Amino acid sequence: MSEKILSAEDTEITEARKELNELTEIVIGCGIEVHRALGPGVLESTYEMCLCRELTLRAISFERQKPAPVFYKGVKLDYGYRDHRWPTSLEIKSIEQTSAIHDAQLLSYLKLSGMKVGLLMNFNVRMLTHRVQRFSDRQKKFHCSSVFSVISVVKSSA
Repeated sequence: MSEKILSAEDTEITEARKELNELTEIVIGCGIEVHRALGPGVLESTYEMCLCRELTLRAISFERQKPAPVFYKGVKLDYGYRDHRWPTSLEIKSIEQTSAIHDAQLLSYLKLSGMKVGLLMNFNVRMLTHRVQRFSDRQKKFHCSSVFSVISVVKSSA
């Protein structure tokens, strides 16, 4: 068997992925906690506010609904969309069923923001874990077995 020797860059990438996965798990846990408390059928803005509170309680830093520029053909458009600051993009829905357009919307947010991972959470379900989708800038989409509009979170240094 051949052993692969990891370079410092490989190790750094592996650590960054590990931290991002851990952060994603925390955000999913926050979403589950909010869903347990509120249940389905509440306004998306209510889930967003409660999710922000849950992130605050867990000492996860974030910025909510921050105007984010879009660069188009060499021109900076100041308010292309609203973003939340964190390494993952989070799109919150409270609808009967998500569709391909919601997937495409989140992938657009990932592309525009340069973020690596995004979560699409539909709170209008009996069990939130059935309607959380995780997207990667490389892998596109896969379902989570365990996981506003868009919120960005940065890992707290505390």
